[in-house]
Amino acid sequence: MIHKLLSAFSSDIGIDLGTANTLIYVKDQGIILREPSVVAVKAGTNVVLAVGDDAKRMLGRTPGNIVAVRPLRDGVIADYEVTEAMLRYFIRKVKTHRNWLRPRVVIAVPSGVTEVEKRAVTESAAAAGAREVHLIEEPMAAAIGVGLPIQDAAANMIVDIGGGTTEVAIISLYGLVYSRSVRVAGDELDQSIIDFMRRVYGLVIGERTAEEVKIRLGSAYPQAKEISVEVKGRDLISGLPKTIKVLSTDIREAMAQPIHIIVDSIRATLERCPPELAGDLVDRGIVLTGGGALLRGLDTLITEETGLPVHVAEDPLSAVAEGTGKLLHELNFLKKVAPRSRV
Repeated sequence: MIHKLLSAFSSDIGIDLGTANTLIYVKDQGIILREPSVVAVKAGTNVVLAVGDDAKRMLGRTPGNIVAVRPLRDGVIADYEVTEAMLRYFIRKVKTHRNWLRPRVVIAVPSGVTEVEKRAVTESAAAAGAREVHLIEEPMAAAIGVGLPIQDAAANMIVDIGGGTTEVAIISLYGLVYSRSVRVAGDELDQSIIDFMRRVYGLVIGERTAEEVKIRLGSAYPQAKEISVEVKGRDLISGLPKTIKVLSTDIREAMAQPIHIIVDSIRATLERCPPELAGDLVDRGIVLTGGGALLRGLDTLITEETGLPVHVAEDPLSAVAEGTGKLLHELNFLKKVAPRSRV
């Protein structure tokens, strides 16, 4: 009764606190914020100058007295104070007229985080203005977000490829039967493109350019029609601006190693799956979520490597945030899937 009364006067929120992007779901409103997890600060201080979209536009373009930073690395907090400032900014941005009470917050975290890392997330959210903080593993949130029947006594397999981590999990009866969290995901794909361009073409490019190339040319499996784009950067030898034409086959080669690690983690998880549940996956297959699910041909490659059907979620970028939002409506359900939530 008290929880219901408090909820009537606060805007409870679910947060997908990602390495690359932060999504916020407000109860009864849906996802109302999608912004990069980037903060611009004054050099040598933690004085915040810009957050989110405004800060990302500064990446690689700031003068010496401004530094654009990503406070989360590999799915966990790398800079506590800057993360707190970012969360406070986002929470204030989504507050509605029902804001005289601090919100109850559900935050998705990688399944492989340590207790120290969990505490850092919880304390950052509390310091940023949360009344209660509940943690939920990202693969569980993603599975709930896409509507998998996690309550069934049958296997559900989810692969969530975000910016900092790839979460692979087999779920049954409200719990993670087995999960793996590997710190290879979208950021690693971007870095592999940066390294390839430098090594093969002698072209120095930044994070933003690498991400754009990945989106436009990236694939995990040969495509019916290979394409090319012009990429601009700085010549490694002369130091002058330079433009080259890059083929999609080049970018697939560049990303081959991190993609191989992701596929290996899926195979390793399947090898640990109990026989009865493994049989369920022959029919149910694997569901892909996260930004990495949009990589062309990744579903085909995984099917070829595992022999299982692979389904890309309808809106893979929103799956984790949608899952945290659904949990806001069912506190008892939250306790079943996240028994170690901190309040």
